[in-house]
Parts: sequence; C-alpha cells; structure tokens
Amino acid sequence: MSLDFSTAHESFEDATDGTIGLEEEFAILDPATLDMVPRFEELRDAAAAADPLLAGSVAGELISSEIEIRSGRGEDFAAALVAQRDHRRRLFALAAERGVALGATGTHPWADYREQRNIDTEHYRRVVEGLQYVARRNNTFSLHVHVGVRGADRAVQVCDRLRPVLPLLLAISANSPFVDGLDSGLHTARTQTFTKSFPRCGVPDAFGDWQGFKTYLDFLVRTNSIVEYTQVWWSIRPHLAFGTVEVRICDAQSSAAESEALAGLIAGAVLQAARDLDDGVPFVDPAPRLVEENMWRAIRHGLDGKLIDLERAEERPAAEAVERLLAWTAPTRGELGIEAALPELNGAQRQRRLLESGASISDVYAATVRETRETYAQEAIV
Repeated sequence: MSLDFSTAHESFEDATDGTIGLEEEFAILDPATLDMVPRFEELRDAAAAADPLLAGSVAGELISSEIEIRSGRGEDFAAALVAQRDHRRRLFALAAERGVALGATGTHPWADYREQRNIDTEHYRRVVEGLQYVARRNNTFSLHVHVGVRGADRAVQVCDRLRPVLPLLLAISANSPFVDGLDSGLHTARTQTFTKSFPRCGVPDAFGDWQGFKTYLDFLVRTNSIVEYTQVWWSIRPHLAFGTVEVRICDAQSSAAESEALAGLIAGAVLQAARDLDDGVPFVDPAPRLVEENMWRAIRHGLDGKLIDLERAEERPAAEAVERLLAWTAPTRGELGIEAALPELNGAQRQRRLLESGASISDVYAATVRETRETYAQEAIV
C-alpha cells in the first residue's frame, strides 16, 4: 500500500462509524501429523476454480503454510459475522476436500521455521529481504479487527486512547503457550516472536492528531525506512485505505465463538473510545514504558496473572480488568447488539490445564485443532 496521504485523509473523512471487517489467520496442516504444510497456493487456486466467493475472501500471509480469510466490509458487526461465517464454512469445506486441516492458535507448537517456504509476492519478498531472520522466524497467526471511525484526527486519537487497553486485549486473547516444540513458559509466545522482534511493531506512541501521525510516516518515507504502509506493523493503527482503526494485537482463537466474542469486544472498545472522545471524557495518556509493563505481564501470565491499574499504580488480577473492560464497552455494545460472551478460560489457560493434567504438547494441539474444525466449519448462520 503506497502512502498517498491526501487519499488516506479522505478515506477517514468519508468513513462511517461502526463498519466492521474481520481477518482470521489459520495454519495449514497435514491432518495425520498436524505438521504445517505449504499448500496455500493450492487452496487459493482451488478456490478460484470452484468458489469465486471464497476466492475473493482468502489471502496469503508470509508463509505458504498459512491462509487468511476476510469478511470484507460489513455495515455493522452482525453483517460482518454473517459474511465471515459463510467464508469459514466454505474454506473448511475446501480444506477437507483437499485433504488438509486448519489450526487456529497463535503459534504452531513444534513447526521448524527454517523449513517453512515464504510465498512469492512482491510485498513478502520485500519483507524477507529487508528483515531476514526476523521475518523468517515469524510463523504466527492472528485475529485482526477493522472498525470504521469517521474523521482522520478522530481515528488517530481513538488509537491513542486504546494504547493502555491493548495489553488487556492481548491477555484475553492469549493462545500460544508452545513454540519450537517447547512449553515457552509464556501465555502468548506469538507476541514475543512477532511483536518484540519486528521493527515498527507493538504499541505505538501517541500521535495526538493526524498531522502528528503523518509527520512520523513522512519521516519514515523520507529516510527510506519504509516504502509502503504495510511495513508499519503496530498492534493498533489507522488503516489508510479503509478508513478504519485496525486492532492487530490478538492471537488467533481456537474456537469460532471466542473469535467472535473477542472481535465484538474490540469493536465495542474502539467505538466507546470514539464516544468518550466526542463527549470530552478526560484521558491521561500513560507513558510508553508503563504500557510496556502491562504488555510483558500479558505475554508472560495472560489472564492467570495481574495487570497494573495505571491510574492507581497498583496491581490487580487480570480477570478484574476484564470485567472493567466489559463494563466500559457495555453502552456501545448494547446499542449495537454486540455480545462478548468470553469463556471462563482463554486458549492459553485451557492448553496449560491440559498439559498440567498429563497430556503431551501434541495431544494438546490435537485437541485445539478438533475444536477449531468443529466450530469454524459449522454452517453459516444468517
């Protein structure tokens, strides 16, 4: 994506609050061994030949053993879910026909990154050439949610207000305790692998307004740091083409219900931040180093640990912070009919409980793949 700021500004000025786009990433697996297999191009071409609707919703990511499906723009959350459920059903049916399985955790528990083949596109060739080991090491899977926000200044300021919320969203979504065949001791090894390695990644600075945001991007272009906006991998960012705030911090979710509940919570958070901004609700922007303390806690302990209440400078159980987040977003979610029925335990917690009960890492992953197949492959609900 090139950096045409005049067009980007217009995309926000013409945007509609509350449009939704969902993006879900899956590992492509051998159904017998659950090893990752490089068959994205095969699935893409099969979709193009047999299912044009699915073909328009699938996309490639860095490696050929990964596939993404996109809802496209929904005029509201319900519309985005209807589209995404249909795309999932079509994708899982195609995968079954082609003899592959799909996994939805933030990392693959044992795949060797050195054996993964990168897809051959201009963008990803540029990524691998520019980042080398950092890019090749990144075999991760995420959930991204786009929420329409009208106004360029407003979109930047919504991103600013959500900076301290991002660690909590990460803790809720944590679903990658295993990597390289090991128990990482973390709840989201994906974040450590990707967010802590890629440049221009993680929680961005607060920019204040569109001009501050544009000045920084102008600097990156002028200094030959980037040539396209997709080289900015922040955990939240204004999307220049779509007129949305894109939240990118979450691990992929093992069940469809979890993915939808988390997406609904994110949509509520973005829209509540926009409402607070419009209503003049006071906001004290925390220093980046304080947000980073909570980021580490979310990576290490997820919902089993404590997060810092930055206003009070005291530790509180992460589960309490979830309740506060649900309460804060309740007004906008209620108006829009968005439920956020989060499970009692998130993906990382369930995987850890299974491991502690005596299951092997391969057994735990097999259980998540079954859960993914049984929930994402269900018939679309209209």
